[in-house]
Amino acid sequence: MQKKFFAEEMWDKTFRKSENVKNKKINFLNRYGINLVADWYEPKSNKSSVRSPAIAVSGPFGAVKEQCSGLYAQKLAELGYIAIAFDPSFTGESSGFPRRMASPDINTEDFQAAVDYLSSNEKVYENRIGILGICGFGGFAVNVAALDTRIKATVAVTMYDMSRVTSNGYFDEENSEESRYKLKTRLNTQRTLDFKNKSYKMAGGCLPLPVPDDSPFFVKDYSEYYKGRAYHKRSGNSNDGWAETGCISFINQPICEYSDEIRSAVLLIHGEKAHSRYFSEDEFRKMKKGKYQENKELFIVEDAVHTDLYDNLEKIPFSKIDSFFKKYLV
Repeated sequence: MQKKFFAEEMWDKTFRKSENVKNKKINFLNRYGINLVADWYEPKSNKSSVRSPAIAVSGPFGAVKEQCSGLYAQKLAELGYIAIAFDPSFTGESSGFPRRMASPDINTEDFQAAVDYLSSNEKVYENRIGILGICGFGGFAVNVAALDTRIKATVAVTMYDMSRVTSNGYFDEENSEESRYKLKTRLNTQRTLDFKNKSYKMAGGCLPLPVPDDSPFFVKDYSEYYKGRAYHKRSGNSNDGWAETGCISFINQPICEYSDEIRSAVLLIHGEKAHSRYFSEDEFRKMKKGKYQENKELFIVEDAVHTDLYDNLEKIPFSKIDSFFKKYLV
C-alpha cells in the first residue's frame, strides 16, 4: 500500500510555500486498488508524540493538489491542523487508467480512502477527522458525509453537484428527457469511436487566454485561474481537460441523495456573486428539512465570485473555517 507513485518531489505548487509548515508526499490505496497520492501538511511546531485533528482536502473538479486544495491544506496546517491534499483517482499523480475519468462512486470513495489513511496514522486523533471539498469535490464531500460516520465535520466550498450539472446543464437549463437523450447519444457514440481508435478523446480544458469578450463570465473566471495565475502541467482544466466520456455515469447516478440525514456538522461556503451559488443554497435548504438542522450552516462571502474562493486570500473565510473545525473536531 505504500508503493511510491510520485511524479515530483520538488515544490511545484501554484502558491507560495509557508515557512511555518512542513510537508511531504504520501500515498494510499482506495478500495478499488487505485493508488492515491497526496501532500501532507503539518505545523512545524508539532511534536512527534502529540496527536492532532486532521482534515482531508480535495478539489476542484479537474484540478490537482498543487492548486487550490494544497493552498487550503497548507493554510489549515498554519492554523494547527494536519491536512492532506490528494489527487483523486485518474488525475494528477494518482493512478488509474484511462486518465481523467470521473465517477460518483469512485470519487466519493477517494475521500473515504483519505479518511482510512488519517484514521490509521499515529499522528492523528482517530475520532477528530474532518473533510473539506472545493467546487465539484464540495459535492462529493457532502455525499461522503452522508455515508461515512467517521467524519465529524465537513466543509464544502463553492460547491458543485456534478450529477446535477451533468444531467441538467448549467442553471438546470437542459433539464429535459430530450436534452439528456442527446447527451447520452453523443457520449455513447464517442465510446464506440474511442474503442475503435484505441484512444480516448479529451474534451478540452479551459479556454486559452485571452478569453473572447462574448464568453460567459464564469468561463472567463475559470480560464483566468487555470490557464493563467494557477496553471499546472498536470491539471486537466489547465490543459486538455477530461476524457470526453469521463462524466457519463453522472447522468443517472445522483449524489447527495441523503444529505438531509447527515448527523455530523456541515458548513457550506459560497460567493455572493458566484454563478454556482444555487448549488449550496439548494443543498442547505434540503439539509434544513432534515432532523439534524442545528449543526448545518450556509455562509455567503460578500462580493465573491466562484474562483475567488479558490485562491483569493482576502475572500476565503479561513477564520470561519477554523472556528467551525475547532467547534466540531473535538
